[in-house]
Amino acid sequence: MTLVDNLVRGATDYPMRAAYIYNGNETTYEELYEHVRDTASYLAQTGIGPGDHVALLLGNSPEFVIAYYGILLSGAAVVPINPLYTPHEMLFILRDSGVRMAIAASVLLPAFEGVRSQLPELEMVVLVGVDECSVPWAVPFPKMMAHTNPEWTPPVVDGGDRAVILYTSGTTGTPKGAILTHRNMASNADSISEYLGVYTKDKFVAVLPMFHVFCMTVCLNAPIANGATILIAPRFSPKPLIELIEEQQATIFAGVPTMYNFMMQQSDVSASALSSLRICVSGGAAMPVALLHGFEKRFNKVISEGYGLSEAAPVTAFNPVEGVRKPGSVGVDIPGVTNKVVDAEGGELARGEVGELIVQGPNVMEGYLNLPEETALALRNGWLYTGDMAYMDEDGYVFIVDRKKDMILVGGYNVYPREVEEVLYTHPLVMEAAVIGVPDERFGERIQAYVVRKDESLTEDELREHCSRDLARYKVPRDIIFMEELPKNTTGKILRRSLKDQIVK
Repeated sequence: MTLVDNLVRGATDYPMRAAYIYNGNETTYEELYEHVRDTASYLAQTGIGPGDHVALLLGNSPEFVIAYYGILLSGAAVVPINPLYTPHEMLFILRDSGVRMAIAASVLLPAFEGVRSQLPELEMVVLVGVDECSVPWAVPFPKMMAHTNPEWTPPVVDGGDRAVILYTSGTTGTPKGAILTHRNMASNADSISEYLGVYTKDKFVAVLPMFHVFCMTVCLNAPIANGATILIAPRFSPKPLIELIEEQQATIFAGVPTMYNFMMQQSDVSASALSSLRICVSGGAAMPVALLHGFEKRFNKVISEGYGLSEAAPVTAFNPVEGVRKPGSVGVDIPGVTNKVVDAEGGELARGEVGELIVQGPNVMEGYLNLPEETALALRNGWLYTGDMAYMDEDGYVFIVDRKKDMILVGGYNVYPREVEEVLYTHPLVMEAAVIGVPDERFGERIQAYVVRKDESLTEDELREHCSRDLARYKVPRDIIFMEELPKNTTGKILRRSLKDQIVK
């Protein structure tokens, strides 16, 4: 099945079921497919079709869903871009992916006017949020939506065709475009649906950014593949989100640890507000065990943590919703996907030994766009090398230790930031924490911690003493810097790279 097949099936089998709800208004699967078909036929009329790339720069909205599937139905591939990017960041991706069209929020028009002269392949920008536009190469979204052509026949889309070109965050350098096919994306949506046990009556909360692959697969493609309903939340705000869950009786919530942390801090919210949720999943970043236990105690809800990466569309492992769940672990293989821990030569390590996590399955990307050397480095002998350090226990549960590149070397000893962060989070007055290595004349590197406090009474000495109870001396942070907030990306993942960049500057 392709992503297009999944939408067509939903419109055929469940025409009157709500495909999504936005601001209390329902749109059925039949209506969604009509909107998508009109969009695709308009794209086709302008010359967009198989082999083309169309950029999508929108926040969570009905327009994102319609444009996303409209691009796919036309036979083209979607290039999702964070609409909060600067013109410089946008320019790189737009140029590298060679997009012929962009569908974007109207506030981005000045940015496009500034960079369009450097994008000879970009022919048109469709603007969401305006009804009229005087710019000759820009068209209002309603005009595209109003286009109908009953005679138009969608092209045949195959599982091996490109569906999405997803650019990695670029925290370790220039962003790379991971080429994900319909097979990659649809198989992962099916695998996660089977693993979680998704029903047609489920209501998914889509508050993670839709341009991010976590939301795209778990909160968009998976519900569409099952005829379920998407509750579109335009942005994350803990109290309104909890109100949405309670009002709509949502059943599945996917978030990153930061979201769970902020929800847990809402002292005036009743634990019963989340009673309708039957599945809570976390991904995008490692969830501190203390946070996991704190949320579960507060709301009486079990969180199943999983693991994924853009290049794997993205999910490879998850803790079982029913069965043994191991806090601190990202779970076991999801259906059709295999995880393995290997040494530097690619040999599989014994259970309990730390090495690089590699992945195999129909969800693994085709490669990086225009980067054959990077592709050859990431894809070796049929396996995707993730760059994450991990180990497996005797039961096959995967434990992520840290990013390979984030490991800190203190006097010859390996220190993984997550291990220190886990201990910091167990202090009752720590809200958020991040750990990096900084240069040190005596030991090569030393541990530096950045902490957001719940109360200013917490001191550096008190926190160091707390850490020394559970960590070897060389792992205890030498420097502790208190901050009002930590740098995060759009999904809420704390960015250690930004903290390191501050040190360099």
